Amino acid sequence: MFNPRLGCSSISFRHLDLPNALQTMGEIGFEEIDLGALPGVCNHVPYALGEEDVRVVSAQISASGLNVRSVNGDIGDLNAMLGVDAQKERDGHLEMLLALAVETGAKALVLPCGALNRDPLASLDADLDVVASSLARAQKRADAMGIELWTEALHYFRLCSDMDRAGRLIGRLAGSGVGSVMDFSHIVASGADPLDFIDRFHGTIAHVHLRDAVPGNINLSIGNGETDFAAGLAALQAKGYAGHFSLELETRDVADDERPTAAAQAATHISTLI
Repeated sequence: MFNPRLGCSSISFRHLDLPNALQTMGEIGFEEIDLGALPGVCNHVPYALGEEDVRVVSAQISASGLNVRSVNGDIGDLNAMLGVDAQKERDGHLEMLLALAVETGAKALVLPCGALNRDPLASLDADLDVVASSLARAQKRADAMGIELWTEALHYFRLCSDMDRAGRLIGRLAGSGVGSVMDFSHIVASGADPLDFIDRFHGTIAHVHLRDAVPGNINLSIGNGETDFAAGLAALQAKGYAGHFSLELETRDVADDERPTAAAQAATHISTLI
């Protein structure tokens, strides 16, 4: 029904519990999803994740018949220096998210580009060093489990909130194996141009999130913002991007009962551009 490289994030239906979100996405016509595991944003995966939770969530996804492209998770503020006990707790949480990725057949685990705060904890350079080190550490464990590690390198509300900071993080990650998730909405909300992001960082882009935006607002349905998806997707194709796309429609301009129709309309439109 839709382009096979186009999936939908479960964040788009975060108002539903996971089984109903999965059923809705399947009924719309999606075959692939990104699984939201972001505390305070999407609670489809428990933040305090244990082995039984991994089994339950994996079984729900298996029953849905949907494929998982990535698990979009969070293991805490990656720019925070941790003591031994806190690091052990974070490593344990990472292990469970990676286990979930393995059990659901996901290609990758996505982790944030720093805390949900633009202000550094120490200094910007010091914080970026810590984030890069934290991601590289996580990537080594992911690689050992056969899972890729990606980070949303520009996130309007996090430490790497603009093009300059995203570039400085991506530079620090060179050679680490950590891929970049490009999110059109966060780039546009930050006042940057997606074409510039693609031109600068196309070699690192492993996955693409799709949602519309205007400067200062990431929560718009596709077609209700200023994002030129036709130009952006054409630029990705010209640079040889062969990865997948996910509608991450955590929007505020449609009612919950309108979301299935809005998602189907967005998927139909984007499918003509890929």
